[in-house]
Amino acid sequence: MLPVEMLRMDPQEKARLDMEVNRFNFETFEKDQENGRIPRQSLGKDDFLQLLMKQLSYQDPLNPMDDREFIAQMAQFSSLEQMTAMSQSFAHLSNNLSRDFARIAEMISGSEAATALGKTVELVIGEDNTVQGVVRSVTKGGDPQIMVNGFYYNWSQVTEVFDDAN
Repeated sequence: MLPVEMLRMDPQEKARLDMEVNRFNFETFEKDQENGRIPRQSLGKDDFLQLLMKQLSYQDPLNPMDDREFIAQMAQFSSLEQMTAMSQSFAHLSNNLSRDFARIAEMISGSEAATALGKTVELVIGEDNTVQGVVRSVTKGGDPQIMVNGFYYNWSQVTEVFDDAN
């Protein structure tokens, strides 16, 4: 085995090696751009498997990889796959919940408007204008409309509903 001092590069060798590596990376990047490939900033499970297979195929037969190290890498891969699956499940669940909450909000808004039928309401129109009148008709849907004094208004414009029983 060589002493550590002999394995160190002098500054000129390091600079030359850095230039070669940078040139290789730049040329590879340009070829990838020409072929329509886009470089990524993160590695996925396929990249992990490719690296592991390369590592196994190029290992020194006289000094093979420690089986504990191999098992640790496989455990990391398994963990990565489980996290990816969970992430996809959460994304799917999130999309479904958003859609369901929107439907629930529409139903609540529509039922609120329907309960105002026959009652006096106050609406804000524009900046400072208010209208008061009895709700004579209600449309259903995601954005219910109410008829007050012969005109339709959005339910969202209602600021107050009065109990006409008094």
